[in-house]
Amino acid sequence: MSGTSGANGASGPAARATARYDLPEADDFTRPYWEAAARGRLLLRRCAECGRAHHYPREFCPFCWAGEDRVRWEEAEGAAVLYTWSVIHRNDLPPFGERVPYVAAVVDLAEGPRMMTELVDCGAAELSIGMPLRVAFRESGPGAAVPVFRPES
Repeated sequence: MSGTSGANGASGPAARATARYDLPEADDFTRPYWEAAARGRLLLRRCAECGRAHHYPREFCPFCWAGEDRVRWEEAEGAAVLYTWSVIHRNDLPPFGERVPYVAAVVDLAEGPRMMTELVDCGAAELSIGMPLRVAFRESGPGAAVPVFRPES
């Protein structure tokens, strides 16, 4: 969903009250990613032409522009390090307002790509650039999950 439109196409305050902004909208291309996340697996795309992995999933390589036939899904190992973060104290979009404060972050995945995510199971005072993290998954609806990261234990 984008803006303030609800699932039925309505807009305005009533739509904001019923819309969920944390539910993935899978299409034919992203369906493998979201199905893997629901099973606790993080997928990346890797280009056979230049060898580089990327995230968020795209049908082409953003580095060498190789087409869909040269870019494949692969499972990430789930390790990352913290690149940067911000503590969010206010978010009016459902259901994020119920979670404040929360930590929005950018992490460097072991395979190379940077990924925007949320950090869980740690306070802001515990965070440091370069700290090791491990992927986890938050259920976001029936049969749906989104990747989040927690400190590696």
